[in-house]
Amino acid sequence: MAQAYMTDTGNGSSGPERPGSRLLRRLGDLRHDRGIWRRGILLALCAVLLTLLMIFHAQIPNTIGNLGSLTETFLPWLGLGVPLLLAAALLRRSATALLALVLPAVVWLNLFGGLLTDKAGPGGNLTVATHNVKADNADPRGTARELADSGVDVVALQELKAGDVPSYENALSGTYKYHSVQGTVGLWSKYPMTGTGPVDIKMGWTRAMRSTVATPAGDVAVYVAHLPSVRVKVDAGFTAGQRDDSADALGEAIAREPVGKVVLLGDLNGTMNDRALNAVTSQMRSTQGAAGDGFGFSWPASFPMARIDQIMVKGITPVSSWALPETGSDHLPIAARVEI
Repeated sequence: MAQAYMTDTGNGSSGPERPGSRLLRRLGDLRHDRGIWRRGILLALCAVLLTLLMIFHAQIPNTIGNLGSLTETFLPWLGLGVPLLLAAALLRRSATALLALVLPAVVWLNLFGGLLTDKAGPGGNLTVATHNVKADNADPRGTARELADSGVDVVALQELKAGDVPSYENALSGTYKYHSVQGTVGLWSKYPMTGTGPVDIKMGWTRAMRSTVATPAGDVAVYVAHLPSVRVKVDAGFTAGQRDDSADALGEAIAREPVGKVVLLGDLNGTMNDRALNAVTSQMRSTQGAAGDGFGFSWPASFPMARIDQIMVKGITPVSSWALPETGSDHLPIAARVEI
Protein backbone atom coordinates (compact mmCIF):
# COMPACT_ATOMS: atom_id res chain seq x y z
CA MET A 1 0.00 0.00 0.00
CA ALA A 2 1.36 3.40 -0.91
CA GLN A 3 1.69 5.90 1.90
CA ALA A 4 1.90 9.69 1.68
CA TYR A 5 4.26 11.56 3.97
CA MET A 6 3.89 15.24 4.96
CA THR A 7 6.33 17.56 6.67
CA ASP A 8 5.20 18.68 10.08
CA THR A 9 5.36 22.48 10.31
CA GLY A 10 4.54 22.57 13.99
CA ASN A 11 1.14 24.20 13.53
CA GLY A 12 -0.73 21.33 11.97
CA SER A 13 -0.33 22.63 8.41
CA SER A 14 2.04 21.92 5.59
CA GLY A 15 3.70 24.01 2.90
CA PRO A 16 6.53 26.55 2.52
CA GLU A 17 7.25 29.08 5.24
CA ARG A 18 5.58 32.40 4.62
CA PRO A 19 7.81 35.54 4.31
CA GLY A 20 6.09 37.15 7.29
CA SER A 21 6.80 34.16 9.46
CA ARG A 22 10.45 34.13 8.36
CA LEU A 23 10.82 37.83 9.28
CA LEU A 24 9.29 37.29 12.71
CA ARG A 25 11.59 34.34 13.30
CA ARG A 26 14.65 36.42 12.35
CA LEU A 27 13.56 39.26 14.63
CA GLY A 28 13.17 36.73 17.41
CA ASP A 29 16.67 35.46 16.75
CA LEU A 30 18.06 39.01 16.95
CA ARG A 31 16.17 39.64 20.17
CA HIS A 32 17.96 36.73 21.79
CA ASP A 33 21.34 37.62 20.22
CA ARG A 34 23.35 38.90 23.19
CA GLY A 35 26.15 40.10 20.91
CA ILE A 36 23.97 42.55 19.00
CA TRP A 37 25.04 45.41 21.29
CA ARG A 38 28.68 44.31 21.58
CA ARG A 39 29.36 44.03 17.84
CA GLY A 40 30.09 47.07 15.67
CA ILE A 41 31.74 49.27 18.31
CA LEU A 42 34.29 50.43 15.72
CA LEU A 43 31.48 51.27 13.28
CA ALA A 44 29.73 53.28 16.00
CA LEU A 45 32.95 55.20 16.66
CA CYS A 46 33.24 55.95 12.93
CA ALA A 47 29.68 57.33 12.99
CA VAL A 48 30.54 59.57 15.95
CA LEU A 49 33.72 60.81 14.22
CA LEU A 50 31.74 61.56 11.05
CA THR A 51 29.26 63.54 13.15
CA LEU A 52 32.02 65.56 14.82
CA LEU A 53 33.68 66.21 11.44
CA MET A 54 30.47 67.75 10.07
CA ILE A 55 29.67 69.74 13.22
CA PHE A 56 33.16 71.13 13.77
CA HIS A 57 34.35 71.47 10.16
CA ALA A 58 35.08 75.15 10.77
CA GLN A 59 37.63 74.17 13.44
CA ILE A 60 39.68 71.96 11.11
CA PRO A 61 42.90 73.94 10.73
CA ASN A 62 44.08 75.32 7.42
CA THR A 63 47.68 75.44 8.58
CA ILE A 64 48.40 72.00 7.11
CA GLY A 65 47.66 71.96 3.40
CA ASN A 66 44.46 74.02 3.80
CA LEU A 67 42.78 70.84 5.03
CA GLY A 68 39.86 72.81 6.44
CA SER A 69 38.98 74.44 3.12
CA LEU A 70 39.38 71.14 1.28
CA THR A 71 36.93 69.47 3.67
CA GLU A 72 34.45 72.34 3.33
CA THR A 73 34.60 72.26 -0.46
CA PHE A 74 33.25 68.71 -0.52
CA LEU A 75 31.36 68.85 2.80
CA PRO A 76 27.98 67.62 1.42
CA TRP A 77 29.65 64.45 0.17
CA LEU A 78 30.43 63.40 3.74
CA GLY A 79 26.81 62.31 3.82
CA LEU A 80 27.79 59.29 1.71
CA GLY A 81 29.37 57.92 4.86
CA VAL A 82 25.92 57.34 6.36
CA PRO A 83 24.64 54.71 3.85
CA LEU A 84 28.08 53.06 3.76
CA LEU A 85 28.13 52.70 7.56
CA LEU A 86 24.48 51.62 7.48
CA ALA A 87 25.29 48.75 5.12
CA ALA A 88 28.21 47.70 7.31
CA ALA A 89 26.06 47.88 10.47
CA LEU A 90 23.39 45.68 8.90
CA LEU A 91 26.01 43.22 7.72
CA ARG A 92 27.46 43.04 11.24
CA ARG A 93 23.97 42.93 12.77
CA SER A 94 25.02 45.64 15.21
CA ALA A 95 22.34 47.58 17.08
CA THR A 96 25.04 49.84 18.56
CA ALA A 97 26.23 50.96 15.13
CA LEU A 98 22.67 51.44 13.87
CA LEU A 99 21.81 53.63 16.85
CA ALA A 100 25.01 55.68 16.45
CA LEU A 101 24.18 56.34 12.80
CA VAL A 102 21.26 58.51 13.86
CA LEU A 103 23.78 61.20 14.84
CA PRO A 104 25.47 61.86 11.45
CA ALA A 105 22.15 61.46 9.64
CA VAL A 106 20.49 64.15 11.75
CA VAL A 107 23.49 66.52 11.47
CA TRP A 108 23.72 66.13 7.68
CA LEU A 109 19.99 66.80 7.29
CA ASN A 110 20.35 69.87 9.51
CA LEU A 111 23.20 71.20 7.34
CA PHE A 112 21.94 70.30 3.89
CA GLY A 113 18.38 69.03 4.15
CA GLY A 114 17.04 72.43 3.11
CA LEU A 115 18.82 72.10 -0.23
CA LEU A 116 16.89 68.96 -1.11
CA THR A 117 13.64 70.85 -1.68
CA ASP A 118 12.72 73.23 -4.48
CA LYS A 119 12.59 76.74 -3.00
CA ALA A 120 11.93 78.55 -6.28
CA GLY A 121 9.11 81.06 -6.24
CA PRO A 122 7.17 83.09 -8.80
CA GLY A 123 7.99 86.60 -9.94
CA GLY A 124 11.31 88.32 -10.30
CA ASN A 125 12.28 91.14 -12.66
CA LEU A 126 15.89 90.34 -13.59
CA THR A 127 17.45 87.11 -14.83
CA VAL A 128 21.22 86.68 -14.71
CA ALA A 129 23.67 83.93 -15.65
CA THR A 130 27.36 83.20 -15.32
CA HIS A 131 29.61 80.75 -17.12
CA ASN A 132 33.28 79.83 -17.10
CA VAL A 133 33.50 79.08 -20.81
CA LYS A 134 36.94 77.40 -20.60
CA ALA A 135 39.90 78.95 -22.37
CA ASP A 136 40.29 76.13 -24.89
CA ASN A 137 36.57 75.84 -25.67
CA ALA A 138 36.33 74.17 -29.08
CA ASP A 139 33.05 75.91 -29.99
CA PRO A 140 32.88 79.46 -28.60
CA ARG A 141 30.07 80.48 -30.97
CA GLY A 142 27.97 77.48 -30.00
CA THR A 143 28.49 78.15 -26.30
CA ALA A 144 27.53 81.81 -26.77
CA ARG A 145 24.40 80.91 -28.74
CA GLU A 146 23.26 78.52 -26.00
CA LEU A 147 23.63 81.25 -23.42
CA ALA A 148 21.77 83.77 -25.57
CA ASP A 149 18.96 81.27 -26.14
CA SER A 150 18.53 80.85 -22.37
CA GLY A 151 16.72 84.20 -22.30
CA VAL A 152 18.67 85.78 -19.43
CA ASP A 153 18.97 89.57 -19.22
CA VAL A 154 22.58 89.73 -18.08
CA VAL A 155 25.31 87.15 -18.64
CA ALA A 156 28.86 87.07 -17.31
CA LEU A 157 31.67 85.04 -18.88
CA GLN A 158 35.01 84.01 -17.41
CA GLU A 159 38.18 82.52 -18.86
CA LEU A 160 37.83 84.40 -22.13
CA LYS A 161 40.77 83.83 -24.46
CA ALA A 162 41.69 86.97 -26.37
CA GLY A 163 41.48 85.24 -29.75
CA ASP A 164 37.95 83.97 -29.01
CA VAL A 165 36.48 87.26 -27.76
CA PRO A 166 35.27 88.32 -31.27
CA SER A 167 33.40 85.01 -31.59
CA TYR A 168 31.55 85.60 -28.33
CA GLU A 169 30.87 89.22 -29.25
CA ASN A 170 29.44 88.33 -32.64
CA ALA A 171 27.27 85.50 -31.31
CA LEU A 172 25.87 87.57 -28.42
CA SER A 173 25.47 90.94 -30.16
CA GLY A 174 22.01 90.17 -31.47
CA THR A 175 20.64 89.57 -27.96
CA TYR A 176 22.75 91.90 -25.82
CA LYS A 177 23.16 95.49 -26.93
CA TYR A 178 25.67 96.41 -24.23
CA HIS A 179 28.83 94.62 -23.22
CA SER A 180 32.36 95.03 -21.93
CA VAL A 181 35.35 92.72 -21.73
CA GLN A 182 38.00 93.40 -19.10
CA GLY A 183 40.98 91.08 -19.24
CA THR A 184 39.66 87.51 -19.23
CA VAL A 185 36.15 88.32 -17.94
CA GLY A 186 33.21 89.94 -19.70
CA LEU A 187 29.67 91.16 -19.11
CA TRP A 188 26.81 91.27 -21.64
CA SER A 189 23.55 93.07 -20.86
CA LYS A 190 20.21 93.94 -22.46
CA TYR A 191 20.24 97.15 -20.40
CA PRO A 192 22.66 100.12 -20.44
CA MET A 193 25.95 99.73 -18.58
CA THR A 194 27.89 102.61 -16.99
CA GLY A 195 30.84 102.98 -14.66
CA THR A 196 32.39 99.85 -16.13
CA GLY A 197 35.96 98.95 -15.25
CA PRO A 198 38.34 96.36 -13.82
CA VAL A 199 38.46 95.38 -10.14
CA ASP A 200 41.85 94.75 -8.59
CA ILE A 201 41.85 91.36 -6.88
CA LYS A 202 45.63 91.26 -6.35
CA MET A 203 46.53 88.95 -9.21
CA GLY A 204 48.68 91.14 -11.42
CA TRP A 205 46.26 90.90 -14.36
CA THR A 206 42.54 91.54 -14.78
CA ARG A 207 40.17 88.73 -13.78
CA ALA A 208 37.41 90.82 -12.19
CA MET A 209 35.23 93.77 -13.21
CA ARG A 210 32.17 95.77 -12.18
CA SER A 211 29.50 97.74 -14.00
CA THR A 212 26.32 99.58 -13.09
CA VAL A 213 23.44 98.06 -15.06
CA ALA A 214 20.41 100.32 -15.47
CA THR A 215 17.57 97.79 -15.26
CA PRO A 216 13.91 98.90 -15.53
CA ALA A 217 13.62 98.28 -11.78
CA GLY A 218 16.64 100.41 -10.89
CA ASP A 219 20.42 100.46 -10.94
CA VAL A 220 22.30 97.31 -9.98
CA ALA A 221 26.05 97.00 -9.45
CA VAL A 222 27.15 93.81 -11.20
CA TYR A 223 30.51 92.25 -10.36
CA VAL A 224 32.14 89.56 -12.45
CA ALA A 225 35.02 87.62 -10.95
CA HIS A 226 37.23 84.63 -11.66
CA LEU A 227 39.28 83.90 -8.57
CA PRO A 228 42.57 82.00 -8.87
CA SER A 229 42.40 78.25 -9.28
CA VAL A 230 43.10 75.86 -6.42
CA ARG A 231 45.03 72.61 -6.61
CA VAL A 232 45.20 69.46 -4.53
CA LYS A 233 48.84 68.34 -4.34
CA VAL A 234 50.28 65.34 -2.52
CA ASP A 235 53.19 67.35 -1.14
CA ALA A 236 51.32 70.61 -0.47
CA GLY A 237 47.70 69.71 0.16
CA PHE A 238 44.99 72.13 -0.93
CA THR A 239 46.97 75.06 -2.39
CA ALA A 240 44.65 78.03 -2.27
CA GLY A 241 46.69 80.92 -0.88
CA GLN A 242 46.34 83.21 -3.90
CA ARG A 243 42.63 82.40 -4.19
CA ASP A 244 42.13 83.37 -0.55
CA ASP A 245 43.94 86.72 -0.97
CA SER A 246 41.89 87.54 -4.07
CA ALA A 247 38.66 86.67 -2.24
CA ASP A 248 39.60 89.15 0.50
CA ALA A 249 40.25 91.86 -2.09
CA LEU A 250 36.96 91.16 -3.85
CA GLY A 251 35.10 91.29 -0.55
CA GLU A 252 36.63 94.67 0.24
CA ALA A 253 35.60 96.05 -3.14
CA ILE A 254 32.00 94.88 -2.68
CA ALA A 255 31.89 96.28 0.85
CA ARG A 256 32.87 99.72 -0.54
CA GLU A 257 30.26 99.55 -3.34
CA PRO A 258 28.11 102.74 -3.26
CA VAL A 259 25.17 101.18 -5.12
CA GLY A 260 22.90 99.44 -2.62
CA LYS A 261 21.87 96.57 -4.89
CA VAL A 262 24.68 94.22 -5.90
CA VAL A 263 24.97 91.01 -7.93
CA LEU A 264 28.16 88.94 -8.02
CA LEU A 265 28.60 86.53 -10.94
CA GLY A 266 31.60 84.31 -11.35
CA ASP A 267 33.81 81.32 -10.84
CA LEU A 268 35.05 81.73 -7.27
CA ASN A 269 36.85 78.37 -7.15
CA GLY A 270 35.21 77.73 -3.80
CA THR A 271 31.88 76.82 -2.25
CA MET A 272 29.67 78.76 0.13
CA ASN A 273 30.94 76.50 2.93
CA ASP A 274 34.57 77.43 2.34
CA ARG A 275 35.69 79.75 5.14
CA ALA A 276 38.30 81.29 2.83
CA LEU A 277 35.49 83.10 0.99
CA ASN A 278 34.06 84.67 4.16
CA ALA A 279 34.99 88.18 3.00
CA VAL A 280 32.43 87.71 0.21
CA THR A 281 29.92 85.21 1.58
CA SER A 282 29.46 87.01 4.89
CA GLN A 283 27.88 90.01 3.16
CA MET A 284 25.98 88.32 0.30
CA ARG A 285 23.35 85.61 -0.21
CA SER A 286 23.66 82.64 -2.53
CA THR A 287 20.72 82.46 -4.93
CA GLN A 288 21.03 78.66 -4.93
CA GLY A 289 20.90 78.41 -1.16
CA ALA A 290 17.98 80.83 -0.90
CA ALA A 291 15.87 79.89 -3.92
CA GLY A 292 17.42 76.91 -5.71
CA ASP A 293 16.45 73.31 -6.27
CA GLY A 294 19.07 70.89 -4.99
CA PHE A 295 22.77 71.52 -4.54
CA GLY A 296 23.29 73.18 -7.92
CA PHE A 297 26.73 71.62 -8.44
CA SER A 298 28.48 73.19 -11.43
CA TRP A 299 31.90 71.52 -11.69
CA PRO A 300 33.11 69.39 -13.35
CA ALA A 301 30.42 69.47 -16.03
CA SER A 302 30.71 65.75 -16.81
CA PHE A 303 29.97 64.77 -13.20
CA PRO A 304 29.31 67.87 -11.05
CA MET A 305 30.66 67.48 -7.51
CA ALA A 306 30.87 71.05 -6.21
CA ARG A 307 29.31 74.45 -6.78
CA ILE A 308 32.34 76.63 -7.32
CA ASP A 309 30.48 78.92 -9.74
CA GLN A 310 28.35 81.36 -7.80
CA ILE A 311 25.55 83.89 -8.14
CA MET A 312 25.30 86.02 -5.01
CA VAL A 313 23.20 89.06 -4.22
CA LYS A 314 23.13 91.93 -1.76
CA GLY A 315 20.05 94.11 -1.26
CA ILE A 316 18.16 91.95 -3.76
CA THR A 317 15.72 89.05 -3.23
CA PRO A 318 16.52 85.72 -4.92
CA VAL A 319 13.46 84.15 -6.56
CA SER A 320 14.83 81.05 -8.32
CA SER A 321 18.19 79.52 -9.22
CA TRP A 322 19.17 76.67 -11.53
CA ALA A 323 21.90 75.13 -13.70
CA LEU A 324 21.78 75.48 -17.48
CA PRO A 325 22.57 72.64 -19.92
CA GLU A 326 26.17 71.60 -20.53
CA THR A 327 28.16 73.49 -23.18
CA GLY A 328 31.67 72.96 -24.51
CA SER A 329 33.14 73.96 -21.14
CA ASP A 330 34.20 71.90 -18.13
CA HIS A 331 31.82 74.06 -16.03
CA LEU A 332 28.04 74.18 -16.19
CA PRO A 333 26.50 77.62 -16.69
CA ILE A 334 24.22 78.68 -13.84
CA ALA A 335 21.34 81.17 -13.80
CA ALA A 336 19.06 82.93 -11.33
CA ARG A 337 16.01 85.15 -11.30
CA VAL A 338 15.88 87.90 -8.71
CA GLU A 339 13.51 90.61 -7.54
CA ILE A 340 14.99 94.10 -7.41
